[in-house]
Amino acid sequence: MQTLPFLVNRLIWLVPTLFALVTLMFILTRVIPIDPAIMIAGENASQAQIEQIRDEFGLRKPLVVQYASYVTALSRGDLGISLYTQRPIAEELTSRLPATIELTFASLLIAALLGTPSGVLAGIYNNTLLDHALRVAAVVGVGLAHFWIAIQLQLIFSMDLDWFPLSGRVEGMAPQGPTGLLLVDTVLSGDWPQLMSAIQHLALPALTIGLPAAAVVQRFTRNSIINNIDAPFITYQIAMGYSRRKIVWKYLLRTSLAATVSLFGLTAGVMLAGVVAVETVFDWPGMGSYAVRSIMYSDYNAVMGFTLFAGTLFALLSVLVDVLQVIIDPRGVA
Repeated sequence: MQTLPFLVNRLIWLVPTLFALVTLMFILTRVIPIDPAIMIAGENASQAQIEQIRDEFGLRKPLVVQYASYVTALSRGDLGISLYTQRPIAEELTSRLPATIELTFASLLIAALLGTPSGVLAGIYNNTLLDHALRVAAVVGVGLAHFWIAIQLQLIFSMDLDWFPLSGRVEGMAPQGPTGLLLVDTVLSGDWPQLMSAIQHLALPALTIGLPAAAVVQRFTRNSIINNIDAPFITYQIAMGYSRRKIVWKYLLRTSLAATVSLFGLTAGVMLAGVVAVETVFDWPGMGSYAVRSIMYSDYNAVMGFTLFAGTLFALLSVLVDVLQVIIDPRGVA
């Protein structure tokens, strides 16, 4: 019964956190030595056209007034208008959100399927040849940059072997569906050729993000196994005559479940940051590619909107992880 007050408390703390994020991003976007009016007007624009743009977007107003106007708009759920596309930023981000969510969760699934079993094996066979090999692989995986992995996967599996598409999200026009998630919408509509196309396009971007994340999951799982393998309750289970497999997968891993949930929540948040580079390399139509384009065109309204949108998702994910930890182990409630 302590879960509800804990949830309310965590949600209340989201307000000052997001307020600080908005303030910081507003300051950073205003100190950049680039005139957005000139960027919008173009190189051949006259001075009169530039001045008109400054008046239209309120760029002449004092920074305090601009900040107050922006916060007031945010309180109404208005992220503003993109200086480059002249479209509502919230609308553009919402339309791109399903692509990013699909890529993030596919990457998280890869990280869980590869990282958890290998971490268990490394922990059980601690300091053996298998453990050393898996540890080396984990160190290499953590150290590799996303964009480098993306380029190598494209060179090998797209250009040399021609097994997977080089870029994009689906072959041809993307099917329209209620969720915006292609894997879900194609299943709901029974469009199996498009489902296979969506899976093929998703494979390499998801591997690019999932492989480094799997290395982190492996190292964390290995340490958890080593720390708990000699615990008294494990010794008791051995004395009771339970099989080694049952002890490891049912009792040993359950002990670290709360910490594992926390790790996957943090990993998912880090993946949201990693998709910026990966979506650009694979021309994936998600929020990350939108952010890169906004930065290139000095569209600070869109940059702020993306940062706040992503920050809110990350904060809500953190709250969800905390609540799950409380449900699993109520003793963690302060």
